[in-house]
Amino acid sequence: MARKSKKQGPGARGRGPGRDKARKSLSDKGGQGGVTPVPRPPAPVFTKAWEGRFAEATDPEVERFTSSFSFDRRLYRYDIQGSIAHTEALGRAGLLTEGERDTLIRGLKEIEAEIAAEGDRLQAAAADEDIHMHIERRLVEKVGEVGGKLHTGRSRNDQIALDLRLYLREETRTLLELIRSVQRALVAQAESNLDVVLPGYTHLQRAQPVSLGHQLLAYYEMLERDRGRFIDCLKRIDQMPLGAGALAGNSFGINREVVARALGFSDVTANSLDTVSDRDFIVEFLSAASILMMHLSRWAEDWILWASSEFSFIDLPDRFCTGSSMMPQKKNPDVLELIRGKTGRVYGSLLTLLTLLKGLPLSYNRDLQEDKEPLFNAADTVKSALRLLADLVRQVSFRKERMLEATREGFLLATDLADYLVLKGLPFRQAHKVVGKIVRQSLEERRPMEEWTLAELQTFSPLFKGDVFDSFSLTGSLQRKGGVGGTAPQSIEAEIRKIKRKLKG
Repeated sequence: MARKSKKQGPGARGRGPGRDKARKSLSDKGGQGGVTPVPRPPAPVFTKAWEGRFAEATDPEVERFTSSFSFDRRLYRYDIQGSIAHTEALGRAGLLTEGERDTLIRGLKEIEAEIAAEGDRLQAAAADEDIHMHIERRLVEKVGEVGGKLHTGRSRNDQIALDLRLYLREETRTLLELIRSVQRALVAQAESNLDVVLPGYTHLQRAQPVSLGHQLLAYYEMLERDRGRFIDCLKRIDQMPLGAGALAGNSFGINREVVARALGFSDVTANSLDTVSDRDFIVEFLSAASILMMHLSRWAEDWILWASSEFSFIDLPDRFCTGSSMMPQKKNPDVLELIRGKTGRVYGSLLTLLTLLKGLPLSYNRDLQEDKEPLFNAADTVKSALRLLADLVRQVSFRKERMLEATREGFLLATDLADYLVLKGLPFRQAHKVVGKIVRQSLEERRPMEEWTLAELQTFSPLFKGDVFDSFSLTGSLQRKGGVGGTAPQSIEAEIRKIKRKLKG
């Protein structure tokens, strides 16, 4: 029958002992005068886990279309970790003898080492729809029929949910560490550049003077909100789904709380139907990742502009840039541009998951196989971006004189002049109008506002006195913004002290 021809023994594809035994048998016959070797019992034959129900083999094109092995194989460590915990639970429930339990755990650890050694060379057999079945097949090949007991009380539905939660728990903790690494680099640079003044911008127009340290801590604050989102997301990830079975739970009295503690989870999921179909924790992770990438993209845009000849505020290290294949003079900020560009990739992953889930009835559906590739891609992208940015922040050079030079144009102290009139008793709207006229006159005469004499200023308002010229000081402008969250050096120093205490915690 066609079905029999599809069955895969452990020797098919040269991965089990069967083929080697056959070769040894032929060698013995040829080398020892045709002596027949002692027969050995055949190794267990591993077929598709569900094939008892079917009268014909799966179409090869269907096998290729439905296989997830090429991407979910990266979950092997988490799958084996969960399988070991499940094996121990089966032992506690009296469903495995102590010897069977130890045999299964030993086999699983050997498979983990085997997969780690093969790396990207790892290949699937025809029966391996995914990494879960690959591991089970290899376990049966290694330990015999007792390997078939591993799946007692467990479905691939709750097994996959467990693997994803274990994976995402680790990825989230890694991201939290990487965000901290970037933040530390920002704080170090901010502390070194408290007194560096540059224009702050609104509408990409020069607005008011700010400290470079203040600008750098703005990125820190964005990342701190991102950390909060990932920490909050981790609470939903950290729930153990194993024991939900295919959708209705398990019938063997397995203590889920004990399994959760063994795997380091803080809680178990509450409803088996929801458990096997829930991917909210992935959507939440991708949402947090998308907001993080949005922040990194905004930051990248700032520095792309700053690295241009028009701004020339920073000098990016050569190792973070590339050149032009045609124009010899070019130094392109490719890393920053790709961070900006790859943000769309992460957004796409979030939209993929939302679209995937929006029409699924309870409980598990095969559509959920499509959750992994966008998740893996987004997580890898964010990690790479954070690692590069941490290194870049430490090595970037700030052109402080150019920044200072840029503050001398654009009437950055106009608001300070209006504030001066307010302190003299003029309502702000009137003060705004007076200073607006001074700016317009300065533009017409192509004359900096700071060059106006007291007598000339008094033609606009009699409230101007000799102390008005204090308003034309960049240092004074910064010092006057001394409240919490302001750009005054003393405010930034206080904030850095607060941040450093947090970073030590």
